[in-house]
Amino acid sequence: MTIKSLDQKLQRIHANPKLNKDFILADAKDPDMALGIAAMGKSPEAHHGETRYRSLAEFRDIITQVVEQKLVDIMLMSASTAEVMAIHRNIFANSPVTPAARANDTTDIHILRGGQSATQPSLPFRTATLDHIQCGKWSCSPLERQKGVNLGLYSITFNNDSNLDRNALEEYKKFRIDAEQKGFRHFLEIFDPNRESAVDPLKLPGFINDAIARTLGGVTSKGRPVFLKIVYHGPKAMEELVHYDPHLDVGILGGSAGTTYDAFKLLAEARKYGARAALYGRKINNAEHQLSFIRYLRLLADGQVSPEEAVKSYHGDLQKLNIKPHRSLADDMKITTGVMNYSGSGTTISFPESASDKKDDHDCACKGGPKACPCDAPVAEVKKEAPPAKVDKTSPVDFSKMTAKEKMAYHQKRWNRILG
Repeated sequence: MTIKSLDQKLQRIHANPKLNKDFILADAKDPDMALGIAAMGKSPEAHHGETRYRSLAEFRDIITQVVEQKLVDIMLMSASTAEVMAIHRNIFANSPVTPAARANDTTDIHILRGGQSATQPSLPFRTATLDHIQCGKWSCSPLERQKGVNLGLYSITFNNDSNLDRNALEEYKKFRIDAEQKGFRHFLEIFDPNRESAVDPLKLPGFINDAIARTLGGVTSKGRPVFLKIVYHGPKAMEELVHYDPHLDVGILGGSAGTTYDAFKLLAEARKYGARAALYGRKINNAEHQLSFIRYLRLLADGQVSPEEAVKSYHGDLQKLNIKPHRSLADDMKITTGVMNYSGSGTTISFPESASDKKDDHDCACKGGPKACPCDAPVAEVKKEAPPAKVDKTSPVDFSKMTAKEKMAYHQKRWNRILG
């Protein structure tokens, strides 16, 4: 069996966590555990004015292509897809890519059309058993456990409620015991609270970091996660967590689709401040060309290109492939998220018009130096903009003034941002 890149990187990282530059990249193809049919992404056969989604078979064909590309370290899937891809099709046998499955699915990710679970405080739940993930049936022999998947994502949503959080921790303890008995590894995902006004937004990064430290303080080496997956709350919070324990191997989740620059800048910024992993789901699944998108994520993860270069080159690839981009290059070079500055508040990064788009009113041909030629102007400028009037990022949302429909829309938007 081919050596897995994940295992090699983890070994090198833990041998020298301060100097090693390895970065773990995962494609999260498990959205059917949350969003249902729409999770597969829009079908390329859809026409303007209609909504048509990929079939499950089409979705799994893309998984095969990504695994064959060999640029991601982990392919995260639902248990049902993991069985098909790892056991029946056996696509990981001679691949450096490690298969993984979502090991639990708390109620706050049950996002159904017309459903309300996402608006209610998270409750622990596990659809798949470890035996089903490992061998496709309820009871596995030791040999059969090697047939399927032996790495899983376990998620917890802390809601700053003693009863809710205690129940979540109790279920995590049961899972860890089950996993240790069956030789199953996991990585731990910590979601932001989904209970109304659970934590002051200004204190949320510290709350999450403290929750992680408290949760793992009582977990010995055999039960610890191989790495973490969290919402990126900015450089300050990332540095604090990495400094606390360099062996935690902190990973970020990709969030909603956004612009291409959102995706590329997020990875580069998180890596800069100490992240060791990134798990991108919707950002990959909604890309115009997933394999090209992943190629630039890999280059960014390995520090070989800048986010600005990656966006421009990606658009160049789309042009060569005769694929129409979702946005113009200028629009795709904008930041639409507010976690890139040091405090995690709402700074917007925008880009000036590229030199090729400007009218050339002098014949410098890039020979006049940085003061004379717009091509040599700084790539980006940072400016602070006031957040939209309806969004207040410095104080809790007042749900008492919202209708039921407005609450549902708020939580749907929140999960669109968080889910990877």
